[in-house]
Amino acid sequence: MRLADSGPVAAGFWRLILALPLLLVLARTNRQPLHGFPPRMTVAVIAAGLAFALDLASWHIGIGQTRLGNATLFGNSGSLILMAWGLVRLRRWPRTGEWLALAAALGGTVVLMGRSLEIGTASFAGDLFCLLAGLFYAIYILILHDARARLGNWSLLGGASIAGAPLLLGIALMLGEPVWPHRWWPLFTLALGSQIVGQGLLVYALRHFRPLVIGLALLTQPGIAVLAGRFAFGETLTVWDVLGMALVAAALVLVRAGEAK
Repeated sequence: MRLADSGPVAAGFWRLILALPLLLVLARTNRQPLHGFPPRMTVAVIAAGLAFALDLASWHIGIGQTRLGNATLFGNSGSLILMAWGLVRLRRWPRTGEWLALAAALGGTVVLMGRSLEIGTASFAGDLFCLLAGLFYAIYILILHDARARLGNWSLLGGASIAGAPLLLGIALMLGEPVWPHRWWPLFTLALGSQIVGQGLLVYALRHFRPLVIGLALLTQPGIAVLAGRFAFGETLTVWDVLGMALVAAALVLVRAGEAK
């Protein structure tokens, strides 16, 4: 996304649009429905697509303003939000492990956002955008919770992309971003790597591994993001940055462990 010469929100639009034809082909090949959904399911897919579009818009803006490690950790904060929502629905207080997860997440967030504020207000705003992205992603997962049990994965991704792409384009135009790129390869890489391969492998893994295993595997993302930020963009880390990331990562592990039980 950082290497694209379009705007950050426009890059999210191209991610969905460029991946859409292949998503539809995969859905058709796997005999998954592309139309004729029940009205309630249609509303759910559209709402999920809009939430996913807002997630991408917030996250892409945040990625451009803060460090990659922060962006990746805060973008995955949806796990903590889902845990908190589950506790509200169950009308019970958190258990010991859940209290520890919330405390670790809060402590790590304070450390990381404090470091971002030391760097500059733009980095602090970037962290906030990535946290907002985590909220929208949690909403996206909650909306699709029932739909994923009834519809095929590729048809859901395709339907959500159709619903979310116009919103991303509208936001990009409203912000005055450059939409039409001159370099296409970063956008095609984003569409193929994130939307097709990344989402596709994640959906496949959900059928074969426990949530704890998937959660631990996803925690490799911040490490990769930190290395990319260091070598590609010259970002530096201090001991406090490492401590903050470790606390947030520990919180995500505790949440996933609770899900596995």
